[in-house]
Amino acid sequence: MATLLVLCRFVHFSVVLLMFGACVFRPWLLGTTPQPRLDRSLLRVTRVLAWTGLVSGVAWLLLITASMAGSWEAALQPATVQLVLGKTFFGQVWRWHVLLNLLLVIALIRPWPALRLPMLGLLLATLAPVGHGAMLDGLSGRLLILNQVVHLACVGAWLGGLLLLMLILRQTPGPALEPILRRFSGVGYGLVAGLLISGMINVRVLTGQLWPTPLFSGFALVLLIKVMLVLGMLALALLNRLRLDSCEQRLGSLKASVILEWSLGVCAVAAVSLLGTLPPMVVAG
Repeated sequence: MATLLVLCRFVHFSVVLLMFGACVFRPWLLGTTPQPRLDRSLLRVTRVLAWTGLVSGVAWLLLITASMAGSWEAALQPATVQLVLGKTFFGQVWRWHVLLNLLLVIALIRPWPALRLPMLGLLLATLAPVGHGAMLDGLSGRLLILNQVVHLACVGAWLGGLLLLMLILRQTPGPALEPILRRFSGVGYGLVAGLLISGMINVRVLTGQLWPTPLFSGFALVLLIKVMLVLGMLALALLNRLRLDSCEQRLGSLKASVILEWSLGVCAVAAVSLLGTLPPMVVAG
């Protein structure tokens, strides 16, 4: 059951982050001018991700219910699910989260473009209290959740922005790449700064240390893997930044680099999904 929960968290976190980032970067990279082929591709991808998010969100609820009740049969009993939704902090957050996901699916079917970003922002924000974000009470807990929202927004914007870049690079002929990459790179500095600062705050608050110990086991090891993956993404981003002037001439290597950077980001989300199920080893005193 624990493995299924990690897998479910990974799928759900991934789709929400990707949808949020792609929606945020679409007007930033390409403006408000319609791009029919790209917009159709992005809409198709977003619809698939939204349905995947809805299914994985419900599956996550059922897995939590089964874990709390101690049996798979209980997860399928409406009374038990209702009890989790009404009497637990996770359930009270998750019922709004799943409802938002359902409304997003409907908005994408219509489609209603103006509703997408607000819904995706709320969908991402309601992921923040899940996991370690709910460990603290009072003002400290609310500040930790706010910090987690910032962290998720930075991760989502970076990862979803890379997804949008992959869709742009598939267009033949496509828009001029250099100004798009410069805009993406410029925002990237802020995203990396927000990601690092909010991540360091999370670690300090949850563990009581600048870095959890022991280094090569449990929470600390998975966190180290996540950091190494993010550093790999950053190295690729800096390499592409240095080679912007020749981006049109090296389209093949640029595509490979963006795909690799995106893949590292997805692996980092997998690490985060596992981290949320591990004790952060809070140090007393």
